[in-house]
Amino acid sequence: MRRTAAALFLLAGCSDGTAPGDRNAAAPTADLETAAIERGLVRDPAETEIAGLYARDGDRLCIVPDGYGYRVGAYVDYGDGIGCSGSGRVSRAGDTMRVELGEGCSFDAEFDGERIRFPGQVPGACGERCTQRASFAGFEATRLSESEAEAAALRDPRGRQLCASEG
Repeated sequence: MRRTAAALFLLAGCSDGTAPGDRNAAAPTADLETAAIERGLVRDPAETEIAGLYARDGDRLCIVPDGYGYRVGAYVDYGDGIGCSGSGRVSRAGDTMRVELGEGCSFDAEFDGERIRFPGQVPGACGERCTQRASFAGFEATRLSESEAEAAALRDPRGRQLCASEG
């Protein structure tokens, strides 16, 4: 009996007087991404320029300013002549980018300040820019450079300049 009373006394001393469920009520409601942005650990996508060169393995994407908008070019290279290559325009609203590669190949991509992700499904018209069974679906690339000159110089495996200005 004496041990039980001593244990209860010690446990009571550890309590801050709040019920266990009440402790979480004061916890911050910010998600991890917001907290990381506030502490400077992650770039704020809303404050980040999208222009630059992005890459992942053999895949590349370029974005360069062009007048009041941006030009975009991307290629996926699986080797042996299998891949996709296209260029067009891109616009941005927050962390969503509207990619328009022309002739029915338009879709929304995600931008988190460092990475660009294409959706898991793209319109069938995007297949016109691909050989064999290649696709832009699920394309993902991380910022390699913020240099507009490097981005503008990007060429696909056939040597076509993807982000050249129209002019």
